[in-house]
Amino acid sequence: MAVPDPWWTSTVIYQVYPRSFADSDGDGVGDLQGVIDHLDHLVNLGVGTVWLSPFFASPQEDYGYDITDFCDVSPEYGTIDTVRELIEAAHRRGLKVMFDLVLNHTSDQHPWFRQSRSSRSNPRADWYIWRDGRGRGGRRPPNNWRSALEVRSAWQYCPDRQQWYLATFLPFQPDLNYRHPEVKAAMFDAARFWLEMGVDGFRLDIFGSVLKDPQFRDNPFRPRVDGTQTRLWQRPHTENTADTVAFARELRAVVDEFDGDRVLVGEVFGTPDVLRSYLGQPDHPGLHLVFLFDFLAFRYQADFFRSRIEAYEREFPAPMLPTYVLENHDRSRLLDRVGGDLAKARTLAVLLCTLRGVPTIYQGQEIGSANTPIALRDARDPIARSFFGWVPEFIAQRLPERLNRDEVRTPMQWSGGPGGGFTTPGTVPWLPMNHDHRQVNVADQTDDPGSMLELYRRLLHLRTGRASLHRGSLTLVPLDPAAPDVLVYQRQVAGETTLVAVNLVDRPQAVMVPDEAEVLMASQGPVTVAGGRLRLPATSGAVLAVVPPE
Repeated sequence: MAVPDPWWTSTVIYQVYPRSFADSDGDGVGDLQGVIDHLDHLVNLGVGTVWLSPFFASPQEDYGYDITDFCDVSPEYGTIDTVRELIEAAHRRGLKVMFDLVLNHTSDQHPWFRQSRSSRSNPRADWYIWRDGRGRGGRRPPNNWRSALEVRSAWQYCPDRQQWYLATFLPFQPDLNYRHPEVKAAMFDAARFWLEMGVDGFRLDIFGSVLKDPQFRDNPFRPRVDGTQTRLWQRPHTENTADTVAFARELRAVVDEFDGDRVLVGEVFGTPDVLRSYLGQPDHPGLHLVFLFDFLAFRYQADFFRSRIEAYEREFPAPMLPTYVLENHDRSRLLDRVGGDLAKARTLAVLLCTLRGVPTIYQGQEIGSANTPIALRDARDPIARSFFGWVPEFIAQRLPERLNRDEVRTPMQWSGGPGGGFTTPGTVPWLPMNHDHRQVNVADQTDDPGSMLELYRRLLHLRTGRASLHRGSLTLVPLDPAAPDVLVYQRQVAGETTLVAVNLVDRPQAVMVPDEAEVLMASQGPVTVAGGRLRLPATSGAVLAVVPPE
């Protein structure tokens, strides 16, 4: 008998930011019970996997990415029993569950770090990355390593030890030392804790930074813009080291101890060959998937998407799978990146949901949520606060990428009433509701055939129902000289062929298609097929079945 493909090869991932998803107890903060209460929304939407951003014990300086106990829950979100209930409730509905695993660092309030910083000789003295400084009295950082924001050194001075500790991201997030075997064992045990509870896998936060150069060599100053990253310093000694790639294989061995095709999805940055290295080889498997972020910095042009799809098909051939992303909790909302043009956002929804690979959807994307303008002076986001005072607000509001991540983390818009259905009327949510929630919300878009929500539902249920869309090959159709702004590709599996056409300009276009093509759905109409020509409205996408003649 043929062995079935692992579940994750045909899933669609939906990211929940728990603090902003649904508030079940009226305190203005989203919680795990709120996620449980809205699981049916995810089922009806047609996704297969729910990924939850961190809800672990934390002082919430970085809203969950600064952890004080990897095996406990921050009380505003619930309890361990709530987690068990969530996993069981999701599984009853046929949903898989992924948690965020933050391996690189802890909070500086974690008991491990409090002990580590107390002296150079305590039992956890080497659980974090400590170095003597340079210069007179060691008061200069040990080397030139920069924080991920590149505006300051990654090193923080600790008077208690008269040494520097590495904090690659924010100063209150000290990096763990994975060259210490007890650290690795403790973190692997934390992963096992949740795997034993039944979680189906992990999204691995900033995974490429876990192990640094043991010689602590300086990174080279070499400014470069690669589409998704703008960097002054390249990071060969702090990111994507050979030791981190090897660590991926060790972590894979941990999840392989458990039944059920548990999955690892890495947040890593780099060239395709670097990203591919994390996936390992058949005899040395690594991560199952890595996010591909080029679509977060797209040009709305057919040649851009064609070139990226060609590259991904070439660099990640089957059985590898591209993992496409149009939105997440760190980057500007799609609707804002297309200048508020809903037709463009709908067209890209067709693209996302029909490509070969694993699509990822961020909460609110399915209803066309927009950024919520929040001034830097009002930010809760610690990154945004670091810019306040030296980046003028009028510049911050005009940048193509948001400095304040709060703007994309505001509460989910469930209804147009007081509290937006996120919290009880009269309660002030932890972040302000977007002013447009009265018009843009789940309740009003449900069963509205022209809404963004219904478009996503139709796309995802079509993807599930057609094998060619969730496990078929992808072939780009040669460019039609008469319609160079239309991207056409074919998805195919034995006995079934699906054709997708995406018109990326604001005028109607016609392209050649097989005579047997029949329109299954479109982002907007009318769409017609006649005489071997598909006629698409301006800025639209269509999905067609190619039915062979009898």
